[in-house]
Amino acid sequence: MFLSELFSGYQGLVFLTLLMLGIDLLLTRGRISFRSAAAWSVFWFSLAFLFAGAIYLFWPEMSPTSPLSSSEASTAFITGYLLEKSLSVDNLFVFALIFAQFNVPDKNVPRILMLGIVGALVLRGIMISVGAPLIAQFHMILYLFGFFLIWTGVQMWRQHDQESSSFSDSFAVRLVKKFMRFSPDYHGNKLFIRDNIGILATPMLVVVTVIAMTDVMFALDSIPAIFAVTQEAYLVLAANVFALLGLRSLYFVLGGMLSKFAYLHHTLAFMLCFIGTKMLLIDTPFAIATSVSLGVILASLAVGIGASIWKQHQLEKTTL
Repeated sequence: MFLSELFSGYQGLVFLTLLMLGIDLLLTRGRISFRSAAAWSVFWFSLAFLFAGAIYLFWPEMSPTSPLSSSEASTAFITGYLLEKSLSVDNLFVFALIFAQFNVPDKNVPRILMLGIVGALVLRGIMISVGAPLIAQFHMILYLFGFFLIWTGVQMWRQHDQESSSFSDSFAVRLVKKFMRFSPDYHGNKLFIRDNIGILATPMLVVVTVIAMTDVMFALDSIPAIFAVTQEAYLVLAANVFALLGLRSLYFVLGGMLSKFAYLHHTLAFMLCFIGTKMLLIDTPFAIATSVSLGVILASLAVGIGASIWKQHQLEKTTL
């Protein structure tokens, strides 16, 4: 009963989030080895499934007013978590491109990842707190989300190789350079430095600003997507929290392998189109059950990863 009381309600979830975030930041400060990052990634993944078990056992205490049964709530959480985790890998791919284009020193990467993840948590918390009441009051928003996700999925499928576009001339960069003097050199983790004339922005500030902008763009995709899985705000928030925690460790695990996932964008594009379709069918006789959605997401990931591994193997054979 102690666990159900500790993690019940939003206060418990906020406490758990802060606790896990503190553990992540304290124990994985700086650049970590592949072995350590892999161990932490397994830990965070396992923790999400333990939380799903807690939902199954204690759901009536966690959310007394929820119309969902314990099994429905735990299935919705796992489905939402896997969806958000998959989309977060695409987020890491873009982060890696940003780091490469701005020549970010290795020692600065962990700090930027930390700021990006904390910013994403805050931003998504705000969007969920605003979006859940709007959906409850204006049900038609779900259909707008559905069309938006299908459009996004189609665009991602058609333009999957445009992530190589330059971030160095993005709006965020122009914004910083317009209002501040700019230093071309990194100065540790400092966002600003001072010279004889005054204050200068460092490239670190520019990168953090670009990361914040990408957080906004990815939130616009991921939040509508998970609302297609469940409109239970507690589960939506919990799935986002667990998907984002441990993202730093996952970055160091994937490292240079991100570019080898040739079919990552096709997989995510299909998933977004499927989730958008699920949202459009939500009040029809053809409504797609959450358990079916979970199966489709797992199958999509398996096919996408398998196809990427096969293609990489074929490329390696041709180079021999």
